[in-house]
Amino acid sequence: MTDLLNQRLQQLASPQHIALLGQGLRGVERETLRVDRHGQLAHTPHPPALGSALTNDLITTDYSESLLEFITPAEPDIATALQRLDEIHRFVHTRLGGELLWNASMPCVLPPEDEIPIAWYGSSHIGMLKHVYRRGLALRYGRTMQCIAGIHYNFSLNEGVWDVLRESDRGIDASVSRRDYQSERYIALIRNFRRYSWLLMYLFGASPAVATNFLRGRPHQLETLSDDTLYLPYGTSLRMSDLGYQNNAQANITPHYNNLPAYIRSLAHAVSEPYPPYEAIGTKRDGEWVQINTNILQIENEFYSSIRPKRVIYSGERPVQALSARGVQYVEVRCMDIDPFDPLGINLQTARFLDVFLHFLAFDDSCLTSDEEGVENRANFMATVKQGRQPGLQLQFKGRAIGLREWGEQLLERMAPVAELLDKQIGGSVHRDSMAAQRAKLADAEATPSARVLREIRATGNSFPAWALQNSAAQAEQLLADPLTAEQTAGFVAIAQASLDAQREIERTQTGDFDTFVAAYRASTLGNISV
Repeated sequence: MTDLLNQRLQQLASPQHIALLGQGLRGVERETLRVDRHGQLAHTPHPPALGSALTNDLITTDYSESLLEFITPAEPDIATALQRLDEIHRFVHTRLGGELLWNASMPCVLPPEDEIPIAWYGSSHIGMLKHVYRRGLALRYGRTMQCIAGIHYNFSLNEGVWDVLRESDRGIDASVSRRDYQSERYIALIRNFRRYSWLLMYLFGASPAVATNFLRGRPHQLETLSDDTLYLPYGTSLRMSDLGYQNNAQANITPHYNNLPAYIRSLAHAVSEPYPPYEAIGTKRDGEWVQINTNILQIENEFYSSIRPKRVIYSGERPVQALSARGVQYVEVRCMDIDPFDPLGINLQTARFLDVFLHFLAFDDSCLTSDEEGVENRANFMATVKQGRQPGLQLQFKGRAIGLREWGEQLLERMAPVAELLDKQIGGSVHRDSMAAQRAKLADAEATPSARVLREIRATGNSFPAWALQNSAAQAEQLLADPLTAEQTAGFVAIAQASLDAQREIERTQTGDFDTFVAAYRASTLGNISV
């Protein structure tokens, strides 16, 4: 353990400070495809019984009309957030009309590209903007990519924690504001995340196989398991490999994570710099909008990063404007696969480990990074998602080879005091228990989710689609067998109805035309950014 990490843990372990560790916030966003009982993509509209995808804060859609997204409130204890996620699942399953939730990151056997429905949010200007953005995604990445699902984990520390650390941070200029210090500490967390996130891919990657038609005839290096299934023997997460969200334009985006202004400048450039192939397409075809603009990114959220600095935005505000004006409020971890062995896509033990991991990243030393280190970090991540379970796999750390298993054990050893401190604050041993479960995976690659997925696929005729359908149907029955109370159900029904009413009100009261609305939105891209 570094002296700095030890010092910070000792500070926070004091009686006057330890309670702050229980006052940060956690939240989960979970994506899941709707499919029919044959495992075919659902072509039905977003179920009205789930409310408005535009205005329901708990249940919406992601890129495709068939890709549901469930959003928990942010809670001090992740167990509370996951309980709400469980309730959302139980409600949704009763409103699907016989459809199922596909509980895997990689999609079912998909129809032709033009038959994958793009999410629809109604006729309001803001609803149409969301739809046009997704039309742009279809042009840039293809609709098939819109059907990949994952877990996003939102994490923040109580601001009092940063105050405690700031008081003893000898390297900080006294003139640096509380806001700026907090932002730079979150950016330092992100630097460490990019160094060590390969570990999450080994421990929790659960997408080593994919339906054959996902590739759409593209060249690949996957092996054939059966007529309908491709895989990598030692792969952990095809979702996070170069089969997932890849784009030539995005390859030119190299955000710098040495300070917040540099990160903001990188994204601000990407959302304002035209990209010739997109300019050749234009924003309209036959008078219909097909993308918001012809820039490298239509909006900031189009940048597919494994982690993002975030700030809750105000109405009409852009993400980079919020970060520039008020600094970083939390981070969003975006690389987690759906856990196909839990109906919620994530379990509490995994979440407890994520809390240990993210606290460790926040408290440990985080030196500034370089382009060379960025290349090394990316190579480690990609090696793990493609070959993570290969015996003796070597990664690179500061230009030197190190075994994945050895490095993982070192990291868990460094995290152990963090788990002890979190357990001391909450009581019990849940964080240390989560660590023990991960040590077992490092000791035996067959204990990882990706290895288990392959074993179960092989036991289901070597078919990923057949296994995922069978698994999803069994979990649906499990949830339906334990329904919500009448009071809980009524609460969700009321939320759904209120969201439908809210969408209608937006559509009734809006003024002006859509072209003017888009022009105003695009003009705000750089309007309030000072870096």
